[in-house]
Amino acid sequence: MEAFTRKVVSIISEIPKGKVMSYGQIARLAGSPRAARQIVRILHSMSDKYNLPWHRVINSKGQIVLSGDHADTQRKLLEEEGICFQEDGSISLEEFGFEPIHLLEDDYM
Repeated sequence: MEAFTRKVVSIISEIPKGKVMSYGQIARLAGSPRAARQIVRILHSMSDKYNLPWHRVINSKGQIVLSGDHADTQRKLLEEEGICFQEDGSISLEEFGFEPIHLLEDDYM
């Protein structure tokens, strides 16, 4: 597994219940701020293998980017953890966003 992928898996694994992170935020913490699309690939290919809380990863606008049944499942899982959706269907990142301030980029390097 590449170092970047290992960092991403570690970061996603640490998102606590009731909190979310954005794809870009994870990419930045993993040391590659422009690699948000790589986060999508990693989630798609490794969530089951590493038991990642994939449902806690959303876009920078606080929105679920999946569609259909996958979006419904993600929303349900987030609501079960106490995350509330706003009228426009987004999540308040101020309220539910996870910023691991105790972790520095170097922790994942």
